[in-house]
Amino acid sequence: MKHLTEKRENSGPGGNTGKASPDLLAQRAYQALLDRLRDGELSSGAFVTVPELVEMLGFPLAAVREAVKRAGACGLLTVIPKRGVTIMDAGPETTRACLTLRALFDVEGARRLIGSGADMPLAALRAAHEDMLEKAQRAMTPDLPRQAIRIDLSLHDALSAGLDTWLEKQLYEENRNRIAIIQNSRAFLPPRIVSAMEEHLAIIAALEARDPDAAAERIRLHLKNTLHWWGVSD
Repeated sequence: MKHLTEKRENSGPGGNTGKASPDLLAQRAYQALLDRLRDGELSSGAFVTVPELVEMLGFPLAAVREAVKRAGACGLLTVIPKRGVTIMDAGPETTRACLTLRALFDVEGARRLIGSGADMPLAALRAAHEDMLEKAQRAMTPDLPRQAIRIDLSLHDALSAGLDTWLEKQLYEENRNRIAIIQNSRAFLPPRIVSAMEEHLAIIAALEARDPDAAAERIRLHLKNTLHWWGVSD
């Protein structure tokens, strides 16, 4: 198990916390923790003590403990009493579960968006995906994988707009955070960037045609191919 030992200056997002309420501090600490999970600074399988988290996040101990409790309830980490926390394992079982859940949300979101006649930012999504596809086909650059992840998430987030209850939105957001940890544990290689963008463009085409059955079929194919690329059986 990896152990996070690097020390950080206590100049993080906590800043001046003297006047903030405990609830607000806990919310800010939780957001800072999410940011570290999403950017990969806290990676799958890493072990970190609570004092190290206090220093990393720049928030008081009580706020960090509350943030840790909330993250644990969402499955983002596991608390080891009197020792610290372990960041979520991104193994095959977790990966399959999280991606399958996202596909269910995507299919339902697409169905509702199409059925309601809602406006979708399809022109912008298509342009961004076509641009990323061209970049991936042309040459690999150091920042390309991170850019590709942002483009990849943009379509899934657009589909989540069809989820119209608070519980669906909450579950989607929690699963999105888990998938961020999974994505940071695997390199987004140029061949997969190309095929992922092509699969997304096929989904976008189905949305443009207002065809929910075609959208569902292409979302499920995207799930199958993603699991395959990550070495996970469907």
